[in-house]
Amino acid sequence: MLETRLPVAVVGAGPIGLAAACHLLARGEQPLVLEAGHGAGHAVRQWSHVGMFSPWELNTDKEAVKLLTAHGWWHPQADTFPTGRDLVVQYLEPLARLPELHPHTHYRTRVTAVSRKGFDKVRTAGRDDQPFVLRLATEGGEQLVEAKAVIDASGTWCTPNPAGADGLAALGEYDAAHRVAYGIPDVLGTARDRYAGKTVLVVGSGHSALNALIELETLRRDFPSMSLTWIMRKVHVEAAFGGEEADALPARGRLGIKVRGLVESGAVRVCSPFRIARIEQAGSSLAVTGDHDGEDRTLAVDEIVVATGFRPDLSILRELRLTIDPWLESSGTVGPLIDPNLHSCRSVRPHGARELAHAENGFFIVGMKSYGRAGTFLLATGYEQVRSAVAALTGDIEAARRIELSLPETSIWSKGPIGPRPVAVAVAV
Repeated sequence: MLETRLPVAVVGAGPIGLAAACHLLARGEQPLVLEAGHGAGHAVRQWSHVGMFSPWELNTDKEAVKLLTAHGWWHPQADTFPTGRDLVVQYLEPLARLPELHPHTHYRTRVTAVSRKGFDKVRTAGRDDQPFVLRLATEGGEQLVEAKAVIDASGTWCTPNPAGADGLAALGEYDAAHRVAYGIPDVLGTARDRYAGKTVLVVGSGHSALNALIELETLRRDFPSMSLTWIMRKVHVEAAFGGEEADALPARGRLGIKVRGLVESGAVRVCSPFRIARIEQAGSSLAVTGDHDGEDRTLAVDEIVVATGFRPDLSILRELRLTIDPWLESSGTVGPLIDPNLHSCRSVRPHGARELAHAENGFFIVGMKSYGRAGTFLLATGYEQVRSAVAALTGDIEAARRIELSLPETSIWSKGPIGPRPVAVAVAV
């Protein structure tokens, strides 16, 4: 239970970090929100053009909504689907501006390390009696702050998985960085000129890759000389189409339906399985070399879109005693509950402080970062995480153990318009 007058440090001012701050305020605690970006939802802004396949109903936190409503805010229609920009403009920015939160939030403040005051990772005796220390990089120079607990909600957006098939960057991948984009570039907006008329390679088999392919094909209608190639490690491309008509999230299922049509029509060429080993400059093009179904093959492309997921950056937590899943790099014992080999975002059981606990008392990783390399995260799950974690930190063990998240019936996923652009992600990091 928290007893000192020090604040609780919250790393990240995205949806989950701001929700954590709201729950701390509701329990009489002082949050200290530290955000590396220039404003609330900095990572979400990077995919502002992308739609979500979870409706507004699942994208806002109850405690945050209470605060907003008290200031005259109106909740967006529950069964409609926001874009990343909608999430920022209609929810995160108004929340961050509230007089209850604004004084506690510091932007352009990057956390570079977290430890215990006067204690390295090895020392045990008296460890829990010492406050946490957070080293910060700010515009005014390096600083140090103390906190009685730490909630890391920094997400994974800044650490995408590489194109290399073995979990490492392909040879030459970093040298080709000027022609490699990670995630879902704004093909129909700010990045239009970059991809117009080019030969583009999309790497990955998840929904981000599907979304990128759909938007690139939309651009190709205006620039017929464009060529689209899709590669993945999967042996059968059909596995990448997902549930399609049977998907519990119809908005997500329509991505697979659309891309299947692009593949079957020949608009998108597939090379599968393909495991990238090397990326080299070859004249005016890039030469992408790898194992294609047991044989060496080289593809000549102009641009590469790497949509292979994300991984957590644990380097700033090196001096803390972490409990981490050995392969997913997820927090505590949550790994088996979220394993993407077994679960989708709809089949993950709600969980809280007990499953997210680390060997370091008073420390939690929440949100997308708590899932490590798994991509099955829903914002609603993250909100339940912070509710439970804050309850545990403030000594309300009964509330921490209680499960309050109740996902709506499947029918909710089929309500509301999807908008002119395909939806792609259910997460915000």
